[in-house]
Amino acid sequence: MIELLKAILFGIVEGVTEWLPISSTGHLILLNEFITLNVSDEFQSMFDVVIQLGAILAVIVLFFYKLNPFAPEKSPEAKKHTWQLWFKVVVSIIPSGIVGILFDDWMDEHLHNGIVVAIALIVYGVAFILVERMNAGKKPRVKDVHEISCRTALLIGVFQCLSLVPGTSRSGSTILGAIVLGVGRSAGAEFSFFMAIPTMLGASAIKGLKFLASGVSITGTEIGVLIVGCVVSFVVSMVVIRALMEYVRRHSFSAFGVYRIVLGAVVLAYFAMQ
Repeated sequence: MIELLKAILFGIVEGVTEWLPISSTGHLILLNEFITLNVSDEFQSMFDVVIQLGAILAVIVLFFYKLNPFAPEKSPEAKKHTWQLWFKVVVSIIPSGIVGILFDDWMDEHLHNGIVVAIALIVYGVAFILVERMNAGKKPRVKDVHEISCRTALLIGVFQCLSLVPGTSRSGSTILGAIVLGVGRSAGAEFSFFMAIPTMLGASAIKGLKFLASGVSITGTEIGVLIVGCVVSFVVSMVVIRALMEYVRRHSFSAFGVYRIVLGAVVLAYFAMQ
């Protein structure tokens, strides 16, 4: 029961931080410093990634009509635009897919720690504030997600490679990249959500296969922890995504930049005292 309560907490943290530009992986790593699941190291490594499947399901549910090229209500032109959107999403995940496959084990070994997370939180917190100030008053060239070109999609995908460093934030790096490239916040946030579907499915598949290849057996408790974590992250994500889309229509991301800097400083101070 205690492990399932911990899984609920992990699911809440995942559901909130996966979509806000504050790094879900970074927050899960920090949470692991204070609340440890009674599971194997192999399962923990897999859990931190696969729990994101619940969050991804929320995107599919909320944007199902926009992402569904077979919707009978759509005109032939609208269906064509949907297929084009999916093509751009696939193009955008190529850079991070290549880097992630090549360096996944190295990054797990060298970068998944509190110090790296804290530094990344601060660096990209400053970046958010600077980019928002530089773009203050400027009108974005791209206001709708369907207007994003293949070239822009690929460049946003290059920005997503930054998120492979824990603490950077996948949504943060892609939305920040989109803003720099002239895409509006709302369109950039939507495209970031859509990119998450194949990105997280691929990452979860890799982690799942590595866990199976490790030969470590999964316990009943671990199965329960995984299911509870995914379900909770799904429910929380449904709320957070709606709230974020409303927020970005009226506000900048500067507040998230301040949060990142403050949290990063607190974490560095904590580890310094240790």
